[in-house]
Amino acid sequence: MSKPTESVSVLRKRAIRRLFEQKFLAPVRITVGSATCENAAGADAVYARFQELMAKHQPKGVVLGRVGCAGKCDMEPLVTVIARNGIPTKYIMMDAERATRVFESHILKGTPLPELSMCQVAGGMTAERVVSLCGGGACPQKMADDVRKAFRESLERHGLKEKVLLTESPCQGLCDNGPMAYVYPEGVMYEKLDAARVERITQEHLLRGKPVAEYAWDSDRISNRFFPLFGDIHFFGNQLRLTLRNCGVIDPESLDEYLAVRGYEASAKVLETMTAAQVVNAMKQSGLRGRGGGGFPTGLKWQMALDQPGLEKYIICNADEGDPGAFMDRSTIEGDPHTILEGMIIGGYAIGATKGFIYIRAEYPLAIKRLEKALDDARQAGFLGTQVFGSSFNFDIEIRLGAGAFVCGEETALINSIEGKRGMPRPRPPYPSVSGLWGKPTVINNVETFANVPVIILDGPAWFAAIGTPKSKGTKVFALAGDVANTGLIEVPMGTTLRDVVYGVGGGIKDGKRLKAVQTGGPAGGCMPESALDTPIDYDSLSAAGSIMGSGGMIVMDEDNCMVNVARFFIEFTQDESCGKCTPCREGTKRMLEILTRITEGKGVEGDVEKLLRLADTVKRSSLCGLGQAAPNPVLSTIRHFRAEYDSHIRDKHCSTGACRNLVRYLIVPEKCVGCGACKRNCPVECISGEVRKPHTIDQERCVKCGRCFDVCKFDAVKRT
Repeated sequence: MSKPTESVSVLRKRAIRRLFEQKFLAPVRITVGSATCENAAGADAVYARFQELMAKHQPKGVVLGRVGCAGKCDMEPLVTVIARNGIPTKYIMMDAERATRVFESHILKGTPLPELSMCQVAGGMTAERVVSLCGGGACPQKMADDVRKAFRESLERHGLKEKVLLTESPCQGLCDNGPMAYVYPEGVMYEKLDAARVERITQEHLLRGKPVAEYAWDSDRISNRFFPLFGDIHFFGNQLRLTLRNCGVIDPESLDEYLAVRGYEASAKVLETMTAAQVVNAMKQSGLRGRGGGGFPTGLKWQMALDQPGLEKYIICNADEGDPGAFMDRSTIEGDPHTILEGMIIGGYAIGATKGFIYIRAEYPLAIKRLEKALDDARQAGFLGTQVFGSSFNFDIEIRLGAGAFVCGEETALINSIEGKRGMPRPRPPYPSVSGLWGKPTVINNVETFANVPVIILDGPAWFAAIGTPKSKGTKVFALAGDVANTGLIEVPMGTTLRDVVYGVGGGIKDGKRLKAVQTGGPAGGCMPESALDTPIDYDSLSAAGSIMGSGGMIVMDEDNCMVNVARFFIEFTQDESCGKCTPCREGTKRMLEILTRITEGKGVEGDVEKLLRLADTVKRSSLCGLGQAAPNPVLSTIRHFRAEYDSHIRDKHCSTGACRNLVRYLIVPEKCVGCGACKRNCPVECISGEVRKPHTIDQERCVKCGRCFDVCKFDAVKRT
């Protein structure tokens, strides 16, 4: 019987051989992003158009394929053209017409179309190579500034300033080797740089194309290895991808492609060389905390389950993801399903489980389809079932579909749902690690947590622990949304500030407007003002600022957002999603919603804010589960940071943003009104009067605040107050 690592090694060699024959030897590869969001934006039609063009022209040495979502949501669908040994070109906002233009110019004639590419949008990058300097906190102490200066001077001295892009990446977790720099597209990492090494690298590698082997870091990592494929250095270069390391890079429906990026090597290593206790200790040493929102140390949770007696134990992947605007888990599964299975295999071995479940909402059909295929492929390869990897370990995984209840993201409600009961939380203790699914020890982690497990095993717990903050290790995935220039799926090291995310990765606020708040943690999170932008993104710092990490939603809001209305929106969501089992959550959130609705309708009275604070305190302290305990956070944080808006709504009956319709007044400025009659003709209730070429007026008693007059006036004569 062969060893697990030998079995995986053989399968990987076969997979790579097939991939070389099918695609890697091709001079040009075309990949089309394929995920729920990209398909909704038209990716299927784009792929079909490329298929038609390939059949018509039959170009030699060109391969067409699909990949998962790279996370650049505001520019989808994305198409990447990869020329061998060159920096790929990533085309944005593709449709059938653009696909035709790209094919006829770039594929058939070898002439890229920069006006359609992501690089053009990001600043017109036309470089032949990229040098990315590690920008971690420890590297500047090792003369990183001198190295940056040395690269600039050396590039200019050798006439490479326009051919080599010099940029900066986040901390790579290799502080003892710094200062460091990546050179792409070759993917060489140079360590312990100084001015002399920089000059030699410039002369030999950047000028003549010959890497300097003795300066290269010779280890291998599975994280962030495919940075050059992402294209937009300004967006992706500020990220460090562990969870999303393969998303947008590999074909998610190909086991061969996952094997080619060292897939299933971590699980084979664990089964062959590590005991269950050693795996648990590795999780402890890494400092990995649960990414589902609670932030409980993963190693401790696994230890609790390992310590329980009995042979029947379970491990569950929580892929329910019910936060509004959250799509981290869905995109991860759609882009790299095998990494979730591998993380569960390792977790199952660590706690002694023989059965795993993936609990995923039925609204994710593409993610479910790719998980089902990944499960079938893994079973056929011997990675699941009896004698996994030829070892004595038996382990298999089933998918269980959820009906979309937000409360089922809470682990005990999720357990009830899998058991066929109504999804409602149970009192704790006992905790699931002691008595969970069908009364047996059960570990529940979310998608992102499991995706980090193979990275920790292969790249090492010490390396993982070097990234982030003392109490929050590794990276965190966020669904960046709202009024920010670059929306999408991002992954940054823990400890990165909100300012770096909003203005660095996110590119700042749209339309030059002022930032008002950043909301993290989904419906259970808090809203932080502009003054809190330097808050590090970690569990403790966000909690101290009145918010939470949550599963990873991040909504950026500009000056046009009413924070009272924002609080009302989130409390309405949690009230609607309350399972109703406990009175504080069921009734408390309902009363809070009634007060907030009254305030936004202009019916607020003195003392309403104090009532909200008392209700919030009661709901937080006495609700049964995390949903109710965190439900008041948006209300508490907006009162804490934006109390003046509440007072204005209550005392002045005024909403400065115009978001609360009943608190808005529309007035016509006589000096600007030319009497064109556009507002009068478009008023649905005919409350505007006035003669032609004379100033008009609005009857405030009859006005329904629809804002139509404001929208149609071409002379800025209608004022909203």
